Amino acid sequence: MLSNSTTQTSIDTKINNENSMSFTANIINGTSNEVVISSHGRPIVTINGNNGVFKEKFNIEEGIYQLQIGEEYTELYLKNGLDLKLSLDANKFDESIKYEGSGSVENNFLAKEALLDHKVDYGGLFESNESDFDIKSAEILKNKLARLNDKSLPESFVSLMKKETDMRFMQMKMVYNSRQEEKKINNLMKNTMSPSFDYVNYKGGKSKLEDFRGKYVYIDLWATWCAPCRAEIPFLEKIENKYHGKNIEFVSISLDRQADIEKWKKMITDKKMGGVQLLADNDFNSKFVRDFNVMGIPRFILIDPNGKIVNANAPRPSSPELTTILDELLK
Repeated sequence: MLSNSTTQTSIDTKINNENSMSFTANIINGTSNEVVISSHGRPIVTINGNNGVFKEKFNIEEGIYQLQIGEEYTELYLKNGLDLKLSLDANKFDESIKYEGSGSVENNFLAKEALLDHKVDYGGLFESNESDFDIKSAEILKNKLARLNDKSLPESFVSLMKKETDMRFMQMKMVYNSRQEEKKINNLMKNTMSPSFDYVNYKGGKSKLEDFRGKYVYIDLWATWCAPCRAEIPFLEKIENKYHGKNIEFVSISLDRQADIEKWKKMITDKKMGGVQLLADNDFNSKFVRDFNVMGIPRFILIDPNGKIVNANAPRPSSPELTTILDELLK
C-alpha cells in the first residue's frame, strides 16, 4: 500500500512538473520589488521579491521571453519542466548574468549573445545605404546562425532560435525600409513650419512648442520601456551640460501611455533627468508624433528659433555629428 502511494505521488509530481516550471532570481543591488516576464511587450508573469529573491512556479509555452528587472531587460528561454535559477548584480546587469539548473545551457547562451549584440553598431547599420545594410545584416545573421551550431545546445532550442533570428532580421529589413521612406518625408519637411504640441509638463502645467520661440529646440521622443532611448539619456545629459546657457532648449517628450504617467515621473526622478520633460497626450497616436511620421524611437527633432524644422530626424546625442551641427548653429 505504501509503495503504491509513493508511486502515485511520484507520478503526480512528474505530471505537475511537466505542466509548469520553476524560476528563481537572486538579485543584488536591485531597486525593484518585482520582476516581470513578458512576451512582445505583454506581461505574462509578475514575480514579487523578498530581500532580492524572486521565486515563482508557473505554466508557460516554450519560447523566448523578455525579463524586466527595474529599467533593464534581458531575454529568457522558458518552457514547462525547467527549474531555472538566475543570479545577477543589477549594477552590472548583462555582464553579471549567470544561470544554473535545467535550462541554464540555453539561457547562458542567450546571455552571451546579448553581450555580443552590445558590440554591434545597429544604429550605424540603419543609417547605411541599402546595399551596405544588406551586406552587413547578412553577415551579422550568418554569425548568429553559426553560433547555434554549438553541440551543447538542445535541438528544440536551436530550431526555435533559428526561426526567431530569421524573423528578427526580416523585421529589421522592414524597419530599414520604413526609415528610408521616413527620410524622404523628413527631407520634404525641412525649412517648413513645425507642427506644434501642448503637453503635460513634469514640473506642472502644460508646455507648447511656441513657449520656446526664439530658441533652437532639440526634441527627444522616447519612452520608459525603450532600451535604446534609455541608453541615450547619459549622452543627452552631457549635451545639455555642454550647451547650458546657450540659445537652445532641450525638450524630452515621452510616448508612454497615459496610464503609465507615474512610471514616467519615477524615471525622471530616479535618473535626475534634466531639460524640459513632457508627456505626449496619446503616445504614438499623438498628432505631433503622427505629423512627423514617427515609426520608431528614439527619434530626435531640431527646430529653429522661428519654429521651422532644421532636421526632422536629427542625430542622436551619442553621435559626434550632433555637436558639429549645434556648434555651427550656436556659434
